Amino acid sequence: MLTGTDLYRDIAVDEEARRSLALASHLVVLQDEGITALPSEYAAKTMTIYQSARLLRPGRRSRRHFDLALVGHMRPEKDPLTAVRALRLLPADLPVRLFHVGGDLDPQLAAEIRAEAAGDVRYRPLGALSQSATRQLIKRCHLLLLPSLMEGGANVLIEAVTSGVPVLGSDIPGNRGMLGADYPGWFPVGDAARLAELILAATRDPGYYATLSQRCAERVSLFSPARECAAVCSLLENEVSVEANVGLIDVKRSGRN
Repeated sequence: MLTGTDLYRDIAVDEEARRSLALASHLVVLQDEGITALPSEYAAKTMTIYQSARLLRPGRRSRRHFDLALVGHMRPEKDPLTAVRALRLLPADLPVRLFHVGGDLDPQLAAEIRAEAAGDVRYRPLGALSQSATRQLIKRCHLLLLPSLMEGGANVLIEAVTSGVPVLGSDIPGNRGMLGADYPGWFPVGDAARLAELILAATRDPGYYATLSQRCAERVSLFSPARECAAVCSLLENEVSVEANVGLIDVKRSGRN
């Protein structure tokens, strides 16, 4: 199973990670573009399995503010600084709020963000929250911002889309493979000015916002728990031997899991 740092960093620099690709009988990536990051000789044994989230009804959203969700711990791979810089580039009278969920895993980055956001009451740091609390926050926001430098297939994107919340994200393979290369909400990595332009368009152009929402809605079925379960079962049915299946049955009968 190849996640973001596995796929887009480790196999390029770590010999043991590359060796694991050869040893595996099957490889799993989390979105359609993941396979292109692998050596071509592994394509035949690679399968895409999208992760899932249960559907939630969109929450009651503020009519006074246009609310943005930024979900990710403060670490370089998530690049939260680009989102905060984009906020500072928006017109001062634009009624936006940026709710940031995530712990201070990188103290230096956290200090940079605090300095960048100093005095801007539109930035609302919430610290680390539980998954359920985070999902409740996301569904009450108008947009999810996903400025990551690398993603294998972000759970938070799935949680937004399955809550009826469209996404503005960095133009990286791990994001494109989730919503499509032609999705109109991508911006160049680290480009705060372009992100600010897209946020402004979403707040002022109902047609653009509706297009983002519609394109996300078209992908919801990819992220259903039933689809993920079926894909995992298919993988296991193709791989697990009769002897292993008997062993699994015995384990279940013994009450272990």
